[in-house]
Amino acid sequence: MACLLLAASTKMWAQAAFTPLEQQVISIETPGLFERSSIFQVDFSLLKPTEFCFPLPVGKGEVQDNYNLSITTKPGDAVKAMFDGAVRMARRHPQFGNIVILRHDNGLETVYGGNAQNLVQVGQQVKAGQTIAIVGTVGGRGVCDVALMVNGARINPNILLAVKSHRLLQQTLQFVRLAKGVDVKVVERDPWQDEQLALEQAEAARRIDPFKGGNTFTLDLSLLSQQPWAYPLPGGKVISPFGARGGRSHTGTDIKTRPNDDIHAAFDGVVIMSQRYSAYGNCIILKHANGLETLYSHNSKNLVSVGQQVKAGETIALTGRTGRASTEHLHFECRVAGAPFNSALLFNHQTHQLAQGRLQCVKRGKAVTVKKQ
Repeated sequence: MACLLLAASTKMWAQAAFTPLEQQVISIETPGLFERSSIFQVDFSLLKPTEFCFPLPVGKGEVQDNYNLSITTKPGDAVKAMFDGAVRMARRHPQFGNIVILRHDNGLETVYGGNAQNLVQVGQQVKAGQTIAIVGTVGGRGVCDVALMVNGARINPNILLAVKSHRLLQQTLQFVRLAKGVDVKVVERDPWQDEQLALEQAEAARRIDPFKGGNTFTLDLSLLSQQPWAYPLPGGKVISPFGARGGRSHTGTDIKTRPNDDIHAAFDGVVIMSQRYSAYGNCIILKHANGLETLYSHNSKNLVSVGQQVKAGETIALTGRTGRASTEHLHFECRVAGAPFNSALLFNHQTHQLAQGRLQCVKRGKAVTVKKQ
């Protein structure tokens, strides 16, 4: 196993022998952990996949206010060791029932409480993923209460684990000894967290409903013009307007310049789609704070990703002919609550300026109509 301690000391803390006090007390300092320095770091990205296991691989975890990770699963499920280590405590506790505490080589300790049965003994060396107990039951459900400690102080499991997906975050943590407790901070962040945050932001933006206050809202274009905006394809010419086309409804406005020309975000917003999408080809959808959505498709290349915040005028894609398209161009749509409307109500496609006036948006069932007042 690669040594994870990045401080001066390279001592392994999961010794096989523990004092009677260590075998009885849950929160107790780890001897020698901060002996040579008040700070140490652990790079969890160095762990091999076999060196970490979520305590209940099929369970559902939730972090409580007291940093207790409560994991529910089916009764009789096996409780697994999170990391390699040694059993510091394995006994019945008057408050937490059958409890197992493991001290790990990386300086952490993990606590597993409320077990129906403990399957390990003090001093025993265990491997990550090894069964150490049988889950107990509360109200007919299997429940294991897990805590993470450093030097006897509880730490927030969210700084180490992606609880919903059972992942160990691939990042470096710094542990600083305080007069009371231990301070934990992220030194090198797991890129996966940023990706997940972006996806959550995109989903939150997607759920914003401009009709939440009723079935009608008005968009004042004079107020909109005071905020940053941009024509999506400067220098472009409309080659196919919104409306009926060849017996079908054309839900956007086709604008043409040259291949691989810069496509700009019409307003500030968040990317809620950036992918290849059926006949649209490479497609991007932005959600804007003004209640609008704008769609840009047939792109030769998308330059933004889901969850990304973009500014009006920012280049988000290049013109192309992906999907169902006969020439390189931009298919541009304006939408309210997912329903497309004529972009000519919003932009003057001859002057490339924002239109004037007020737009009234009305929702009846799933249908939305947008018209100029």
